[in-house]
Amino acid sequence: MVEKISLDSFDRKILDCLQDTADMPLAEIARRVGLSTTPCWRRINRLQDQGVIRARVALLDRRALNAGVTVFVAVRTAQHNAAWLGRFAKAIASFPEVMDCYRMSGEIDYLIRLVLPDIDAYDAFYKRLIAKVELSDVTSMFAMEEIKSTTRLPLTYLP
Repeated sequence: MVEKISLDSFDRKILDCLQDTADMPLAEIARRVGLSTTPCWRRINRLQDQGVIRARVALLDRRALNAGVTVFVAVRTAQHNAAWLGRFAKAIASFPEVMDCYRMSGEIDYLIRLVLPDIDAYDAFYKRLIAKVELSDVTSMFAMEEIKSTTRLPLTYLP
């Protein structure tokens, strides 16, 4: 877990730039934030070392890669022990179609987000999942329309 750290206005502007385009040239980032390139480079390295910047990645178009269907899977289990959780976490990590998985409070125990090509691919995922772990209830919801999807984190809540 990353400790909360104090970021100044330069750090925030750097993070804003990198959330737009992770491969933005250093000179352009420095220009936008009002620093010369060396101090800007040092700040970026510090943000990486502190774990604020976890990775720089390319965001791919899932429809172009035949993964245009988004499915949310709500899972309930009757087993609430470390051994089951270990099996479940290992199973989830093994599925490339799993984009996110969260342990939840409330009516469901886990919420999984998948991207897949079609319903048949979801059915194959479901069969592989239940072969690996025991589940009490699985409810699947197919997204009809994507209203908003972003990787951009809000920087307005920084101390």
